[in-house]
Amino acid sequence: MFSRGPGSDSAPPKPSSMPNMSPSVAAAPPAAQSSVSPFESAAGGNGTSVIGTDLTIMGQKITIISQNKLTIDGDVHGDIHGRQVVIGEEGSVIGTVNAETIEVHGGVKGAIRAATVTLHPTAQVEGDVTHKTLAISEGAQFDGRVRRAKDAAELKPNLDVSGFETIRMKALTNGS
Repeated sequence: MFSRGPGSDSAPPKPSSMPNMSPSVAAAPPAAQSSVSPFESAAGGNGTSVIGTDLTIMGQKITIISQNKLTIDGDVHGDIHGRQVVIGEEGSVIGTVNAETIEVHGGVKGAIRAATVTLHPTAQVEGDVTHKTLAISEGAQFDGRVRRAKDAAELKPNLDVSGFETIRMKALTNGS
């Protein structure tokens, strides 16, 4: 029933790997393609960065800054700043997590600061939460204090890399 016919040496290509042969669709000319360098800042993009389950980030005064969405499935010993941070069920953070929106499915040991914080049923949080909106699902484990921010500015994450670079350079200069 699925045997090859005479002269057929290979299986037919999968539909997803076949180019679009529609005569009404033409490839975009090279001038219309993106000219963004891989070395330029991705601040305007809408991608997702992932710290996978096989990755552990450790060090003194580590700060991770994400201009877009950051999903943490591995372990981070340091501070996180981002627009949207999702800590997966296998993910953990020891440090401060500061973002516009934070979803916790895994573990956090440290402060959480965001306009919107959601602790899902598998969340394990040990630390204070400062928020504008907070949702704690049944089953979530939380040990700490909760404070509603009076001013939205105190929840705004610092996404300016140059500000952190200035702080780092001062620390290096003073330490030598």
